[in-house]
Amino acid sequence: MTTLTINGESRSIKASPDTPLLYVLRDELALNAAKYGCGLGQCGACTVIVDGKAIFSCITPVMLLEGRTITTLEGLGNLGAPGPMQRAFLAEQAAQCGYCIPGVMMRAQALLNRDPHATDESIKAELQPHLCRCGTHMRILRAIRRAAEEMNSKTADARTRR
Repeated sequence: MTTLTINGESRSIKASPDTPLLYVLRDELALNAAKYGCGLGQCGACTVIVDGKAIFSCITPVMLLEGRTITTLEGLGNLGAPGPMQRAFLAEQAAQCGYCIPGVMMRAQALLNRDPHATDESIKAELQPHLCRCGTHMRILRAIRRAAEEMNSKTADARTRR
């Protein structure tokens, strides 16, 4: 049995150690935001954050993740209390079919966590591994900028209160 830390909770996993994380998230833990796209780490639909870095969960076996911190889209917020990234995507109507959006949001979150003032160029470069055929790319870019603004303003507010 493998123990993983997912969205701040310790979870015991029954799956074989060579099982890709995506299958564990969806089939064993009912965390369904990460999607199965290509199964080859080429489309980004399955992206989650591990120790601050965006990874493809469809090609990452759980045996490599014990003792590491995993964040899924469910860890950023929920329907009743969406996080800044989720609110920004809703406000900018950045999803069309929505299939790739959870992965895009996770990669964008990882980027903004390490570079809160990411430029448009760095956002575009970061999103290169993601395939989105819906054509909402400009809305996605606006949503990420909006999320960055909200996250940065909260950080600035917290500093001024000290």
